[in-house]
Amino acid sequence: MKDVVIDGVKIGPDHPPYIIAELSANHNGSLEHALATIDEAKKRGASAIKLQTYTADTMTIDSDRPEFLIKGGPWDGFKLYDLYKWAETPFEWHKAMFEHARKIGITVFSTPFDETAVDLLEELDAPAYKIASFEVTDLPLIEYVAKTGKPMIMSTGMASEEEIEEAVATARNAGCEELVLLHCISSYPAPMEQANIAQVNELGNRFQAIPGLSDHTLGTTASVAAVALGACLIEKHFILNREDGGPDSGFSIEPEELERLCLETRQAKLAIGKIGYGRQKAEEQNRIFRRSIYFMRDMKAGETIQEKDIRRIRPGIGIEPKYFRTLIGKTLKNDVTRGTPTSWELFNE
Repeated sequence: MKDVVIDGVKIGPDHPPYIIAELSANHNGSLEHALATIDEAKKRGASAIKLQTYTADTMTIDSDRPEFLIKGGPWDGFKLYDLYKWAETPFEWHKAMFEHARKIGITVFSTPFDETAVDLLEELDAPAYKIASFEVTDLPLIEYVAKTGKPMIMSTGMASEEEIEEAVATARNAGCEELVLLHCISSYPAPMEQANIAQVNELGNRFQAIPGLSDHTLGTTASVAAVALGACLIEKHFILNREDGGPDSGFSIEPEELERLCLETRQAKLAIGKIGYGRQKAEEQNRIFRRSIYFMRDMKAGETIQEKDIRRIRPGIGIEPKYFRTLIGKTLKNDVTRGTPTSWELFNE
């Protein structure tokens, strides 16, 4: 499986997990707040900050028809147009956000929702692109993004196997050579019991892509578990303070949670290690605390060993316990004192 490289950082099974802090609508209408969020993502250890690039007019139309009204969920009662107007990151902010992120040394890229967004991001030399779950069936958009030749990250929330196949084929046929597929449950927040992170590796193996997780569950547990199962990239919505409110506040993590996410996923990756039966370096100093066979009394050369004369005790300097019965009936070559570890040299053949 080929690594994906974003801004010089390799993403793949042999590398630390790549952690994306999703800014989305958590700027709450303030460029200054957006820049502060980028600062905090960098401070807390995220690999990248990700934006969403759209306007209400590129997402939908301003209509009062019933199908344009959201029913249920965190945005119940909103018209689609009004929700996106509230949540959009103005195109004119993007240059300042890209420049600020690059200045402080954190990778920045975005999710485009139409071709005009891709054009803007290309002008800003975005190093990668994310395709949102809701757009994974927008094959013309996927083709347009793939033709940039940049790495692509695609969320698969709600998508059937056939829809994922079509999206992946479209991307690859249009020139995408570096692809990350994110398992995703498109519910906000997603119930933990429906997170289904067992799907992470299936995506990687089935579609020969780098696997990851776009995590909408609360907290960090699902993300840590996903890394243990093979996820190479984790994406979480990030906010400075959930009490600030906003369209995505209810399922976003705060700075301390992001810091914990970065630490725990990287520790989980380290803990996976490799399959094998060899002794680890950290275990070597404790070998001495295994059991071995010791003499329990002072004995003279020529005496025959009886069961009462030896015991299996710690430390592990003497002959291994599995030879206990073998030693019974042997005769000593030399005198020994109580507490002497057994060794083959002390016995006659």
